[in-house]
Amino acid sequence: MTKLSFCAIVKNEEASLPKCLESVKNVVDEMIVMDTGSTDKTVEIAEKFGAKVLHYDWHNNFSAARNETLKYVRGEWILVLDADEVLSSEIVPQMRHAMEDKNAIVINLIRQEVGAAQSPYSLVSRLFRNHPEVKFTRPYHSIVDDSVAQLLKKEPHWKVIDLTPVAIVHYGYTPEAIASLDKYNRARKLMEEFFAAYPNDPYVCSKLGGLYLQIGKEKEGIQLLRQGLKSNQADAHILFELHYHLGNAYARQKKQLKQAVKHYQKAIEQPILPILKLGAYNNFGSLLKEVGDLQNAQKAYEIVVKIDPNFALGYYNLGTTLKAMGRLPEAIAAYQSAIKLNPNYALAYQNLGVALLKVGYFPESIEAFEKAISLHETQNPQEAARLRQGLREMGIRNIESNQ
Repeated sequence: MTKLSFCAIVKNEEASLPKCLESVKNVVDEMIVMDTGSTDKTVEIAEKFGAKVLHYDWHNNFSAARNETLKYVRGEWILVLDADEVLSSEIVPQMRHAMEDKNAIVINLIRQEVGAAQSPYSLVSRLFRNHPEVKFTRPYHSIVDDSVAQLLKKEPHWKVIDLTPVAIVHYGYTPEAIASLDKYNRARKLMEEFFAAYPNDPYVCSKLGGLYLQIGKEKEGIQLLRQGLKSNQADAHILFELHYHLGNAYARQKKQLKQAVKHYQKAIEQPILPILKLGAYNNFGSLLKEVGDLQNAQKAYEIVVKIDPNFALGYYNLGTTLKAMGRLPEAIAAYQSAIKLNPNYALAYQNLGVALLKVGYFPESIEAFEKAISLHETQNPQEAARLRQGLREMGIRNIESNQ
């Protein structure tokens, strides 16, 4: 059987590292953990799992640290995870099968971003053959793609394989994780330094431009994203991100909705895996609904839930669109699907209550409103009070919360 090595770089990851190592311990043949200055129990935890722990002075460069771990690898293949990522056990048989392909150089894996409601999936090159010319580049968002592209030019027999099921679950972009690790500021600093040296690199234009949009620097973000498009060096995945981020940016500017439509459509046209387009279809549907094109909004959301039947937000958005079209039984079914996937979906219960009330199912409507208020009281007390007051004005009193 092909030997598989696991690599990770860590610092003060005692909370998340056990779950990560537990997910790979029976899959890989060796674990190499490079510690970059932990002061908690990270090293102790890694050693308890049988990992070989090495130490590296941090130089503000993720690629340099990752490449240092590669020097100690003995397996034919290398799996790289961060401490806040977990390998799905369901993907392992497909990984094993793909690794037996003698011409495979990289096996791209689907990563699910927990906490990223709009665009929850990405494709990452984290499983690759132990080849001397496959190295990480870029100080932040480090990837092997650049070195692999150069290798393919010299040795075209190699091929890159994409596995479509979710392989990695990433917890690092929940609001709590971002706040505690100051991820935005760290990412911004490293990417700005790289951008200063490579101002026409479409990848960094995409990543830094998207980050600027997240932190409210709209003008700078749009400028960078447009600059990335002008480079004419972007592959389909980078083009998708550039157009997707521009669609999001222009959608927030009421006078630029035509531009938003154009960029969402260009994003959707890119020849990449459908699951990676989920956010574009979903946000395009929201834009269409906003301008009153309910039929095409419905089509967009139906594509969303077809691509990912477990995407609760897609069913919720489909429900609100169907409700606006007066198709209440279908809207009720969509809200119920959203709730089944996310039992704590307060807004889905709230809108379900409205739809049930309109079709005359009064007791079921009250039950849905009560559940919505109960959840809002925990998640958003002001919304709970607003909903309770709105129901009183409608003549619906004595609503009890389920707390």
